[in-house]
Amino acid sequence: MTNNSFKTPGIDRRTVCAGLGAGLATGLVPFRAASAAEKATYLFPAPPILPAFGPIQLAKGRGYFEKAGVDLAFAVGKGGVDVAQQVGAGNATVGGIVGDGPILVRGNGVPVKIVCVFGGRGFMQMVVRADSGVTKPADLKGKTITVMSYQDTTYYALLGLLASAGLSKADVNIQAAGPTGVWQLVAAGKAAGMAGVPDWVPPLQAANVKVNILQTEEYFPHMAQGIAASDTTIKTKPEIVGKIVKAALHGMKDIMDDPAGAAEDFVKFVPTWKGKEAAIKWTFAYYAKNVYPGQKVIGEVNGERLKKLEAFYIDKGIIHNKVPVDELYTNQFVGL
Repeated sequence: MTNNSFKTPGIDRRTVCAGLGAGLATGLVPFRAASAAEKATYLFPAPPILPAFGPIQLAKGRGYFEKAGVDLAFAVGKGGVDVAQQVGAGNATVGGIVGDGPILVRGNGVPVKIVCVFGGRGFMQMVVRADSGVTKPADLKGKTITVMSYQDTTYYALLGLLASAGLSKADVNIQAAGPTGVWQLVAAGKAAGMAGVPDWVPPLQAANVKVNILQTEEYFPHMAQGIAASDTTIKTKPEIVGKIVKAALHGMKDIMDDPAGAAEDFVKFVPTWKGKEAAIKWTFAYYAKNVYPGQKVIGEVNGERLKKLEAFYIDKGIIHNKVPVDELYTNQFVGL
């Protein structure tokens, strides 16, 4: 557990709210590429302006998709589960979900696989107020915890975290608060913490709230965010999937190699964050240190980790239908 009060650069709360709202309202943001490029759609589980999606934004802004011959449009879904369902239905070429997302949906007939993950560690971070008294998962009992939505895969990661301490959702008050409310309720003292991502730590600090972070993977084998594609798309359009994956992983590698430089470019590509470069640098540095490491081949899915995670979810009653692990992912597109 990382148990300290982070000194992160401030982000103006109005900027965050306005930016996220704009991202949600905009929905589809086409990327201008050469006419010869193949059109594709990337469906995000939350506004694409979030630093969590830095690899994709850098790949777009630095021209990696264009060089690969991909004319990539952005669209926004309603959380990771919704993204998986939309991708499985063929409504988007690929989509962003947490790596364990197929475990949650494939048993219910959603034909999606993870085709890469952004790092070898866990994505969801349990961020709690320093004055909440929470130092381990068991301390969450009776507390109010926020999530972005009940359809987001970080919600299921929270259920897994609770289960690791013998708790269920009935033992806590889980509030779905949206992409801004998820941290605002914590800042206002209306929630003890949030099942969130590193992106939402700086705005809490801007509100002068001291926080501690419980890294989920220390308690159960949660995974990083990844890219999902349907069985049909993988079979019929493997080239476009491969191009998207490699361009996105190039963006991730850029952040790992130079978080500060990547942050500066990210702000140029996503001007909502103009003037907030220091906060983006902190966030990218956190990803580079605590989320992205741990892969032998960049982007690879750890099948053994998925197997253990599926067994955990079944044992704790979070899912009921077991799916063969090799149906949950493919590593045919990873690497640079």
